[in-house]
Amino acid sequence: MVEIKTRAELERMKKACSIVKEVLEKVEKEIRPGITTKSIDNLAENIIVSRSAIPSFKNYRGYPATICASVNDVVVHGIPSDYVLKEGDIVSIDVGAYIDGFHGDAARTFMVGNCSDVARRLVDVTKESFFKGMEFAKSSCRLSDISHAIQSYVEDNGFEVIRDYYGHGIGRELHEDPTIPNYGKPNRGIRLRPGMVLAIEPMVVEKKYTVKTLEDGWTVVTEDGGLAAHYENTVAITTNGPEILTL
Repeated sequence: MVEIKTRAELERMKKACSIVKEVLEKVEKEIRPGITTKSIDNLAENIIVSRSAIPSFKNYRGYPATICASVNDVVVHGIPSDYVLKEGDIVSIDVGAYIDGFHGDAARTFMVGNCSDVARRLVDVTKESFFKGMEFAKSSCRLSDISHAIQSYVEDNGFEVIRDYYGHGIGRELHEDPTIPNYGKPNRGIRLRPGMVLAIEPMVVEKKYTVKTLEDGWTVVTEDGGLAAHYENTVAITTNGPEILTL
């Protein structure tokens, strides 16, 4: 069942979302060749804890870190490590924070130094596909209208959307109903209503959308080694249209 948040609850959610926003803004300033993904994780955790919040991901179903740091062909759930970012890498940072009873969740893909034209275009298309989908995050639309808009934009630009992982509702729980695919036909699924809060998150790949999970049980990579990008925000459906809480 999809939970409808009150205006007071949305205001409480904004606390968590503002912390997520702060983390991603500070991480962006630190992304450069020569730093490890573990150091980014430490930065994120220090910010979240200093704001009296809890990292949403750490220990969630056994996940061992504060952020997901997914480099190059890693689609999602890359575990921070001693890997040193190199010139030309792309790295997706996904982060959540929990405070005052609610979660916030967002992700960005950052370019490390000078990247290839394909990498730049992939990152740009992934981000823009989120905004194409968000145009349909309003009470006159159905859930799959978001999905269809994302898929159409991505495929029109020569890339593919991941089929195995989805966006989701968010609130008191990190993952709530509904599930939000990044593909599908329009005018299907539930009718969107004010008070719904959605984590809309296109995951886009350079080549084929088939993926596999590595032996650590978390890291999801493209089967063909193609690049992957990720862009996510927590979005509230309101009577005045969508409101991005993490941007």
